[in-house]
Amino acid sequence: MDNTIQMNLFEYFIDSEQFSIQEATNLVRNVKNMNVNNESIRARIYEGVDRGIFQKITRGVYKVTKQLENTESTCLLINGDGRNLSMIKNHSIDGIITDHPYDLQKALTGGNRKFATFELFRYESKDFKEKQRVLKEGAFLVEFLPEESEVNYEYLYKIKKMAKENGLNYFAKVSWVKGNFISNTGRKAKNSEDVMIFSNGEPRNLKLDAKKNLAIANKNNLDTKGKSSYEIRDMLQEHDLEICYMKGTNGMLPTVFNHQPKNIRDKIMKAEKPVKLIKEIIEYISKPYETLLDQYAGSGNFVIACSNKNRNSIAIEKDNAMFQKMKNNIEENLDIKFNKVIPYDDYDY
Repeated sequence: MDNTIQMNLFEYFIDSEQFSIQEATNLVRNVKNMNVNNESIRARIYEGVDRGIFQKITRGVYKVTKQLENTESTCLLINGDGRNLSMIKNHSIDGIITDHPYDLQKALTGGNRKFATFELFRYESKDFKEKQRVLKEGAFLVEFLPEESEVNYEYLYKIKKMAKENGLNYFAKVSWVKGNFISNTGRKAKNSEDVMIFSNGEPRNLKLDAKKNLAIANKNNLDTKGKSSYEIRDMLQEHDLEICYMKGTNGMLPTVFNHQPKNIRDKIMKAEKPVKLIKEIIEYISKPYETLLDQYAGSGNFVIACSNKNRNSIAIEKDNAMFQKMKNNIEENLDIKFNKVIPYDDYDY
């Protein structure tokens, strides 16, 4: 229904210099006879502005700005080396969420057990140079990293230093608490990983400016009593008023991300991250229909989370066997099929 509203508006007004909210409402409800309320029509227009389909001219007036290429989020799977991003154009990615297979052997063994069987490596400065190159200005980089310990504290410090040297600013760190899971390895029991967040230069404007939005609502005699900043935002949208944002993520980050991982027997890979965890992070760092990247995609849960939240995704996985498992996992959960395989060297995003 949402995409149908946008498609009707797009097709009808594509050759018009502009269209008003009233004209859009009349088209959808009276000409196309769609049983939707005014708020839904307004919401689809605002969403279309975010996607670049429509452009706001003035209060209540918009125009169609480009061809509508697709009406659903897309995903691209690449069987290749996530450290090689040469196929991705400069400043074309709206966010990166990734978990590199870090080489810290003492942290990956316990007694006679060995936890890592995939290819391991340590980040170098060139890795962050490439991340910075493909990220849009202000976009966020999210790195899953181990909790600091006696065997990794120097490496974790080096990561932050390399990121800064390549134009990525430290934004925040939030722990992922793994529900009731406890790992009894090392010097203390552990149940968390660190979610380290950087921005490409100054962070983008995703955080609602509650003070300015409240002032705009009050100036226009809207009833704001007892309303949250998000409810006030919705009120401003409904009345086609300006919504103000400031630098930062979409909302204040939580003290922790608390999501239970899968049982080890149900995991596709040992380092697999829960879909619900990735979905929560996605909402903080991006908008619908933006394009996100996972350089070391593993299970493919990143793609599933992006699809659930209407984000476009690019997922790279080097290991051939894991790539097939990732593909199968995505197809099973999203009920889709990938029919075309393009050689890695021919990608040009």
